[in-house]
Parts: sequence; C-alpha cells; structure tokens
Amino acid sequence: MSGDANFMRLALALGRRGLGRTWPNPSVGAVVVEPGSGTILAAAATAPGGRPHAEPQALAQAGAAARGATLYITLEPCSHHGRTPPCTDAIVAAGIGRVVTALEDPDPRVAGRGHGLLREAGIAVETGLCGGEAARDHRGHVTRVTLGRPMLHLKLARTRDGFAAGSGAERLRITGEVADGAVHLWRAHADAILIGIGTARADDPSLTVRLPGLAGRSPMRIVLDSALHLSPASVLARTARDVPVLVLTTRSAPAHARRALESLGVEVMPVEAGAEGRIDLHAALALLGARGLTRLCSEGGPRLAEALAQADLIDAVTLMTGPDPAVPAGGLPAVGPTLTRRIAGLGVVEDLVLGRDRAVTYERSV
Repeated sequence: MSGDANFMRLALALGRRGLGRTWPNPSVGAVVVEPGSGTILAAAATAPGGRPHAEPQALAQAGAAARGATLYITLEPCSHHGRTPPCTDAIVAAGIGRVVTALEDPDPRVAGRGHGLLREAGIAVETGLCGGEAARDHRGHVTRVTLGRPMLHLKLARTRDGFAAGSGAERLRITGEVADGAVHLWRAHADAILIGIGTARADDPSLTVRLPGLAGRSPMRIVLDSALHLSPASVLARTARDVPVLVLTTRSAPAHARRALESLGVEVMPVEAGAEGRIDLHAALALLGARGLTRLCSEGGPRLAEALAQADLIDAVTLMTGPDPAVPAGGLPAVGPTLTRRIAGLGVVEDLVLGRDRAVTYERSV
C-alpha cells in the first residue's frame, strides 16, 4: 500500500502542475508502473487545453511495456466519446493489468461507468487511494459538474489590525515580496482572476503572472462591471489582446462603452441583474461554469468578498496578514461580518509563513 501511495502522490503532483491550463477538462496525472520491480514506465498529465488526456499519453510512452502493468490515475478515466475516444478504451487496448484511481468522477457521463467498463474487461480496479488529496486537487472540476459553476478561491490581504486599505487616498501596501510571489503562483494555477470594478478603477491592476518563466501562465482576467465603467485607458483594456479580459455587465450598460472596450479586444458579456441593478453573482458564476471555467480566484476587495459570502459562493479563503498596522490608523476592514461567519464554518488546510507575512487558507470540507 505504501508503494501504491507513493506512485499516486507522483500522479497527483503531475496533475497539480497543469492546474489552470486544462479547463474545461480536469488536470489529471497518470503513472504506469511495472509490477514487482516498481519501475516507473511512464508518467504524464493532461495537456494544456485539456487534450490529450493523461492516460493515453502515459500509455503511449510505455508502449508494449504497459501490458500487465499498473496504471495510477488521479481521477476515474473517461468512458464517453468526445473529440477523442474514451480513455477506458485505450487502457483496455494497452493490456493494463491493474488500475488504481484516487477519485470517482462525478461527471454524469462517467460517474462509475469508467471503473465498471475496466472491470468488465477483466482489469483489477481499486479506487479511493489518496482520495482526500485528489478531491482538493479536482475540486474545480467537481464543483463545475455538480454545481454548474467554478470553484471560487477568495484571496484577501489585511494589515495586522485587520484593514484592507488605509483611510487616506494613497494605496496601502500590505504584504511583502515573498507573499506577492505566492499570489502570482496561485494566479498561475487559476483558470481566471475575478475582481470588481471598484478594484479595477482604484488599483488599475494587470492581474498577470510576473514570475520568471511563468508569464505565459497568466489566466483570463474577469471584471464585474454593472455599468461598464472600465476605462479603455486601463491596463486591463490595453492588454486585452495579450491576455484575455472578460467584462461581465448588465443589459442596461451603455452601448458606446461596450463598443469602446470591444474595439480593444475586451470581451463583454451581459448577465442578469440582481438587487439594485447589480450583477447577479449566481448568474455570473453559472455563465463562467458554462464556458468551462473550473478554478476562479477572486482578488477583489472587501466589498466583493462580502457580496460573494452573502451569496454563499466561496469555497476557499486565503487571508494574508501583513506585519504592520494600517497607516494612517483605521480604514476599510478586510473581512466583513458575513465573511467572518462563513470562515468560521470552514476548516484550515494551510498555514504558511511568507517572509514577514502569514497566509492562512480555509476551505469547505470535501
């Protein structure tokens, strides 16, 4: 069992590397191992863009040596015809003797059928190994196929005394370089970054990945903007042809503002309006789920965070706490009352010291 666990953890590590790059498909890891000797014959992960899947890549690497071997997969193999044949067909054709998976796929097109087909073909199948780790890794996929929306990970920075911004007009810098690097790595593993128009106008952010060698991992940027106040002169609008920008707005937004943004390459999509004419957050995330997005990182401010908490759309929260108090004293609290209650119902899954800062991540149970 310990050997099985080690091979599965390798598969999980391979799958994690592709997070943010494979949507709408899950980022799966697969490892082919020779029984008895424990020799790793092949290892692969879902390719960028979601195809080819991990299993056929690993089997192709192993070639004839795959016959009688054990295949470790982080998610139940697909059993339905899409743009490519089912992975179950490739596994049977390769002559694999045993399949070990971490998690059953809740996608109704699979949902146990992949395991069943393998067993019918005489292949020994075991599932559930490292299931908790796999459930966290594949949470975006699971959330999309079961709830119709992407998993939402909220990231907030706060001062030592709990504020997100100072009371003055000058932007407050809270975290240091080490913590900022961690944020960029989180971005690289997200399908998209979400902010509200307030953050877009106040900070004029780029929301790109600025780590050496990872600029190409910058995800889609999404702005919630009910009245289309995003300026065509903003960094987001000016770089929309380099890294995609999607603005979600309401049907009452002015047409001239839409044309100005679209002329720069910004995609503008209307969604249903909710209270006070603002974007209905449930409708917005459902639209993103329908587009295939699985992992959404919210880097908006406290107002958007509180609205998401009130809509019960937050699956994970990372609170990054800096070492210094707000200057000048006071300002806008980082965590509102509803978000405070939501966090109390989540479990701590990670507690990191990042230079002088601390980052604690809370998640819903899986």
